[in-house]
Amino acid sequence: MKVLVTGGAGFIGSHVADRLVAAGREVRVLDNFSSGRRENLDGAARDAEVVEADVRDADALRAAAAGCDAVIHHAALVSVPASIADPLASHEINARGTLNVLLAAREAGAGRFVFASSAAIYGPAAEPPNREDAAPAPISPYGADKLAGEAYCSAMWGAFGLETVVLRYFNVFGPRQDPGSEYAAVIPRFAQAFHARRPPTIYGDGEQSRDFVFVEDVARANLLALEAPAAGLVANIARGEAVTLNRVVAELRDLTGRDLDPVHEDPRPGDIRHSAAAVAVAERDLGFRPERSLGEGLRAVLDSLG
Repeated sequence: MKVLVTGGAGFIGSHVADRLVAAGREVRVLDNFSSGRRENLDGAARDAEVVEADVRDADALRAAAAGCDAVIHHAALVSVPASIADPLASHEINARGTLNVLLAAREAGAGRFVFASSAAIYGPAAEPPNREDAAPAPISPYGADKLAGEAYCSAMWGAFGLETVVLRYFNVFGPRQDPGSEYAAVIPRFAQAFHARRPPTIYGDGEQSRDFVFVEDVARANLLALEAPAAGLVANIARGEAVTLNRVVAELRDLTGRDLDPVHEDPRPGDIRHSAAAVAVAERDLGFRPERSLGEGLRAVLDSLG
């Protein structure tokens, strides 16, 4: 099987590419390297073919998808704050870009399309955990764009028979996640702060909760999605456990032995107070269960910092 991984030099995409190569698949990575890094492909994915291109370039996508049996789509502008700062750019990359990749996959005759969606489509659900059949209510352009991508997947499955599987990621973390970005996710920022012996910054009181899932578990879910018998499937990918940011700080304090208290700043617009996943669909239809605990994943992140 030959698989195209868009965004394959990024944080999650490179782990997916590594696992695909290790599983004996022929892999082609497409990335524009705006946030993806070539060094992320130094592992198993060093054997992948690399195409430098953007998902907004339909011609480049058609060429990259040619001859591929499946497409795993991770290329995205992955930031709620960035989408609020520039909603049009978020739409062009995350919504229109997804449609471009779907059309390229269809033209190439790919048999399976796996789409990396997001828990951001749920919005501030009244009663977590979020179930896949809950009415979506995104409160950021990023969430709206991911929901549009899901709708395009459904339309391509219904109208053209392109087998799609949507994976709704909750809070993915692990090595290769950039702590230096203005919009960096919380765990790499916290881990980098403890590594540098400085207090981490929390936006809000720290009692907001997230469902954190380790990146290698997420990569494994992508391989399961390639083989899932239920095309048209939508599944949450998470641990099914709500964890407060204060608990993450406490775990890092224990792991590092560094008694650092966080600095609190005002909450950011578009951030959801609580997020947790119902995981029964992934367990039943993908055979997916996360293997790494929060503490094990945090230790891997700290070890990756040297």
